[in-house]
Amino acid sequence: MKNAVKIQTLAVLVLLGAGGFLAGCKSAPDLTQDQAKTMIQAKYDKDPGTVFNIAVDDPGMQKGVHANYWLLVKRYPNGYWGDFKLTPDGAKVVKPQGGGDTIQWRPDGPSDPKYTVVVVPVALSKLKVRSLDDVQAIGDTRTVTFMEDVDLSSLPAPLQGIAQNPANKLSTKRMATFTLVGGAWALQSIQ
Repeated sequence: MKNAVKIQTLAVLVLLGAGGFLAGCKSAPDLTQDQAKTMIQAKYDKDPGTVFNIAVDDPGMQKGVHANYWLLVKRYPNGYWGDFKLTPDGAKVVKPQGGGDTIQWRPDGPSDPKYTVVVVPVALSKLKVRSLDDVQAIGDTRTVTFMEDVDLSSLPAPLQGIAQNPANKLSTKRMATFTLVGGAWALQSIQ
C-alpha cells in the first residue's frame, strides 16, 4: 500500500511538473509570406545598390547607336569588326568593363548570335523581391525561397532595352533565413 501511494504521489508530481514546463514554453509566432517579403525588401532598400554588368549583343549595339550612346569610329576590313567610341551621352550612363571609352566589337563572324561585350552602368541597381514560396520551419528557424530581380528602373529606357537580352541574368532564385530575436522574427541571411 505504501508503494502505491508513493507511485501515485510521484505520478502527480510528474504531471504537475510537465504541466508547469508546458505552460512555461511559448510557441514561436507565425511568420507570413508578407512579413518575410517586407523584411527582405527592407534589406534591399537599405543597401546602397549593386553593380550590374550588361552583356550587349548585336541588337544591343544597334540600340546603343540609335540612343547615341556610342558611335562607330573604325570598321575593319572583314566588315564585321568595329571600334565604337562612347559619346558624351553614353559616358554619362555606361563605361566599358575594361575601362577607357572605346568598345571593341570582335565577333567570330558577321552574324555571331552569341558574341557580347560588357558595359557597366554608371548608376547602381537596386534589387527587388518577388514570388515567395511558402515559409518553411526548419528547427528554430524559418526559411523562404524567392526570386530576386535586378531593378533596372534607375537606368534610362534605351539602356533598359539593351539589358533585356538572354545573355543578362536579371533574376536569381534565393533563400532567406529568419531567426527569432526577442520574440519577433528577424532576417538572418540571404543565400
